Amino acid sequence: MKRLSASFKLLDNLFENTDKTIVPTPFNWLYSSAPNFKIKGDQIAILHEPKDFYNELLERCSTSQNRIIFSSLYLGCGSKEEKLVSVIESRLKNTSSNLQVSILLDANRGSRGEKNSRHILLPLLLYQKNCQVSLFHSPNLRGPLKQILPSRFNELLGLQHMKFYIFDDSVLITGANLSHDYFTNRQDRYILILNCKPLADFLAGLVECVSQISFQLDQDNNVSLPEKSKFHPFNDSKEEYVKAGHDLIWNYFVNSMQSEGTPAEEESENDTVIFPLLEMPPFKIHHDSVITKHLLDMAPAGAEIHLATGYFNLTNEYVDSLVNRSKAAVKILMAHPTANGFLNAAGVAGGVPYAYTTLASNFLHHIERHQATNRIQIFEFLRSGWTFHSKGLWYTLPQESTPHLTLIGSSNFGSRSVTKDLEMQVAIVTTNSKLREVLAQERDRLYQSGVPFTREVADSPSRRSPLWVRSTSRIFKNYF
Repeated sequence: MKRLSASFKLLDNLFENTDKTIVPTPFNWLYSSAPNFKIKGDQIAILHEPKDFYNELLERCSTSQNRIIFSSLYLGCGSKEEKLVSVIESRLKNTSSNLQVSILLDANRGSRGEKNSRHILLPLLLYQKNCQVSLFHSPNLRGPLKQILPSRFNELLGLQHMKFYIFDDSVLITGANLSHDYFTNRQDRYILILNCKPLADFLAGLVECVSQISFQLDQDNNVSLPEKSKFHPFNDSKEEYVKAGHDLIWNYFVNSMQSEGTPAEEESENDTVIFPLLEMPPFKIHHDSVITKHLLDMAPAGAEIHLATGYFNLTNEYVDSLVNRSKAAVKILMAHPTANGFLNAAGVAGGVPYAYTTLASNFLHHIERHQATNRIQIFEFLRSGWTFHSKGLWYTLPQESTPHLTLIGSSNFGSRSVTKDLEMQVAIVTTNSKLREVLAQERDRLYQSGVPFTREVADSPSRRSPLWVRSTSRIFKNYF
């Protein structure tokens, strides 16, 4: 906790239990740890397939009246992406000047290649008064490294990785990017939160904070910093830029916690609470990782934790929590090598699926040494023709069969998420029996495609990693 104390200097009551009643007692400390937004469980819809995600984006974009806000790593350049942009353009053209569009992407990922995210978004910038495209550039990529690293590798130093999409007062939380694979056969998670203006306003404000310290794209495909931005992300002092970003974002977050909550007369109607969690290592904001670790640490015997990640590379802190502190039964779902997005990639990237297998095998050794194989199990998502990008956590309390809590968002629970990238996920806590059942169905549907990853599997000749991967995986662990 020492390295995180600076971020929490304004949250002296972190992990303090409260007398709030919506959230079950094991989770009510979340009220003192993050902003909270109370809703009814029937305001949440869970999507299952990439095609559902894409169709929802199209439908919501075509009907939004006041705002469309995207936060994503990048936007692809295929026909499906062009159609999505076309729908937004049509909406800008045919609605009154009330509609505002704001898109936040990563600067390097969004600029890669001759035809890229910037290129495909240019038609929207003909409506400059109503559209803003922001490109976040990590302050870690600077100096000689910025000059010599190829575009595919400069992303190793940090990315804008938050994935959520706002349509008026509804929010779609996911781990999915905006490209063809994520619309067709790359499995992710998607939770739609309907008509929750306070949450939509909060996330819109978060995008605005990051946009204020990001490059702005113009209709000529040039970028510049906003007039309000005092420091350049890679030309000026890194310390000054980081401090400015930290103060802007963290003060916004803390002030959101202290703002007025749900009116008392509406309180009794609600049965679900949403807690946004931030992890922004470039700005020394470590919040989500602390909350997640505490959830894992405190999980008692009889509880069940299902944890999914497209890229298995748990931090040492999470490993310690799962193996040494948590008493819960744990089932981990990760990508099988054939379901890894880097399968058959050219060059060094082709070794990435092997690297994740090596890391999973090392974790399995750790479980075995601590005699925890009966409590902790690992599964690999294997579905013909599909890749796996789902991430999140489902937490079921003792003597219950459906989860009261889920985490969903951009974090993979890995080293990158706590050392490199901008991340946001939400904790959704509910006592709504129908929503709990739907969350259980979502979880079980994903785990249906899971096959056990055992010592026998890990040691089989077909899974043996090349020597160069085994010898470098520990060195580059923080970059996966």
